[in-house]
Amino acid sequence: MPFQWGIDTPEIGSHAKCIKERKLALIAKGRLKDLLEERGLQIEIKGYDNTPKHRPLINIYRTNGEEIGARLLEEGFAREWRPHHRNDWCSD
Repeated sequence: MPFQWGIDTPEIGSHAKCIKERKLALIAKGRLKDLLEERGLQIEIKGYDNTPKHRPLINIYRTNGEEIGARLLEEGFAREWRPHHRNDWCSD
């Protein structure tokens, strides 16, 4: 199931606000890597963001129809992203 806004994951390296966020980011990155190694993934481009880089906004679906962002949310590796809202990975 795709999300209206998307997902937010913890930042890696110097973009992280604290050590806890860095650690969570590495764990989340490993889980995403595992999910992306599955065969038969379907990628759907939903558009491009409004930043100068115009990054693609995508949904990735597993063969069972599950969207990878939904899996990351369910497992606690991501949070819902909404405009003008900042997730705090350090205080939780």
